[in-house]
Amino acid sequence: MPYMEVNDLQLYYEELGRGEPILFLHSHFSRGILAFGAQIQPFQGKYRCIFPDFRGHGRTICEDLTWDSRRIAEDMIVFLDKLGIESTHLIGYSMGAYVGMYMASKYPKRVRSFVSIGGGVAPVSDGSEDFQPENVIARNDTDFIEDMKARHFDAHKGNWQEYLRHTVADWRNHPNMTDEEWKAITCQALFINGEHDPFGCCADLQEKCLHAVTHEVKGGGHRPHFVMEQGKEINELILNFLT
Repeated sequence: MPYMEVNDLQLYYEELGRGEPILFLHSHFSRGILAFGAQIQPFQGKYRCIFPDFRGHGRTICEDLTWDSRRIAEDMIVFLDKLGIESTHLIGYSMGAYVGMYMASKYPKRVRSFVSIGGGVAPVSDGSEDFQPENVIARNDTDFIEDMKARHFDAHKGNWQEYLRHTVADWRNHPNMTDEEWKAITCQALFINGEHDPFGCCADLQEKCLHAVTHEVKGGGHRPHFVMEQGKEINELILNFLT
């Protein structure tokens, strides 16, 4: 799979399918294709599906280990430039939804449509303290540590503690959109949240982006698009929205 020079990155990405482009924007703790396993087969038959690993994540390589959602949004615009893509659909999950919000607000001509899954209008820091590296070590969560080492080794060069500190900081500080930034989102938008998602709800998002379509997944949580949750329902919803 290819690497591309983007700003100071060697950005890793995977690409499947043909058609109009969709840029898939992954969540905290994840990387490109892992966050959208249930979407690969249904979408690649109709769209050009692009799954980048963000700065600080997965197989993307950089000497600088610092990152946040706004900086990643800027990386994604340069990435689109390098791919020769003038405008694209965006599908963002959790942190990826925040990256998509920043992109759609600042670069409206680059975004054909925007789908947010598990996004919110303001930071919700509940639970973030548990993921500070000192607390992960204190509870001896070796499985999680080994997972973060393996999943992001190329990006953090084995410094999983620094990776987690930036993850927690981003969790606590994003999204941080102003009212003017929300008004600047003019593309067609679909906001999807589970009924029990602790990080955001459709009603709050609708207030910020009045023209958006919203969908609350009954019984759903933060990741309703996962294959073991309501993946089939969400895929049908998004594909219908895109057409």
